[in-house]
Amino acid sequence: MTNVGDQVRDGAVINEALAVIDKALGEMLNRELVSTDEVADLLLDVRLLLTASASSTTEA
Repeated sequence: MTNVGDQVRDGAVINEALAVIDKALGEMLNRELVSTDEVADLLLDVRLLLTASASSTTEA
């Protein structure tokens, strides 16, 4: 069973991941081409945020 602190932390991580995505999408929409490196960087950033949340949840 998760406690309120875990839910708040998970919500914060999800909000941070969404902010990373929104920022990157805003930058990418203004360009005609997006490199695969930039897309990979975005996906790695999101993955890092989500795995950090998952590992901290399993440790609790």
